[in-house]
Amino acid sequence: GMEIALPEPARAIAPVGDDSIYVAVRDHIEVFDAKGQRKATWESPAKKTWLTALAVTANDVFAADSGNRVILRYDRSGKLTGRIGEKNKERNIPGFIVPSPYLDVEIAGDGLLRVNNPGRHRVEIYTTEGEFELAWGNASMGITGFCGCCNPINLALLPDGRFITAEKGLPRVKIYSEKGEFESVVAGSESFPENAKACASKGLGDCTQGGLDVVADAQGRIFILDFVTGEVRVMQRKA
Repeated sequence: GMEIALPEPARAIAPVGDDSIYVAVRDHIEVFDAKGQRKATWESPAKKTWLTALAVTANDVFAADSGNRVILRYDRSGKLTGRIGEKNKERNIPGFIVPSPYLDVEIAGDGLLRVNNPGRHRVEIYTTEGEFELAWGNASMGITGFCGCCNPINLALLPDGRFITAEKGLPRVKIYSEKGEFESVVAGSESFPENAKACASKGLGDCTQGGLDVVADAQGRIFILDFVTGEVRVMQRKA
């Protein structure tokens, strides 16, 4: 095993095949080599920066800044090269509504970014240059939509291109097709009683407690982290 000492808790980690590990610590990114030696500390981009997700390609690093409601685009040397998702009427960009620090970014197989817009109850699709392409998802108490003040809070990709969404308030994990059509529930709120309780006292409208994160491996197994209990569940599709 290996331990890396950090100045603050890690909010997101992105290991990359070329021996680099990118780590988001609240307001900036740190880069380590495969042995855990620090290679670089990138400058904090802004005062209110609160980084909550990272996605890395061959040339770019995309960081979700929930504090400033924007996806930051860097080159691999740490130079800030773009800002994606800021409200812009002329470019038809609605702007992210992020009441609590949950903003995620994923790069799909089509090369486009998927970003949750929790206050609008949907997932939005952007080019790496920041053009808004389309969105899917809607506000609904029903199982096919997203409920509460702000969901989904986290996203992940399955190897076949489908999407996994994680919600808080009513904690649940679901699968949507590549086009954003609801397919199935991986785990409902009955699977996370402590997590559901964390929000119940606050009311679904204002819940910064609770929540889940998700990731999938190359075999399509889904790993669910429960922020309240600290447990990780591994879900495998029944044959």
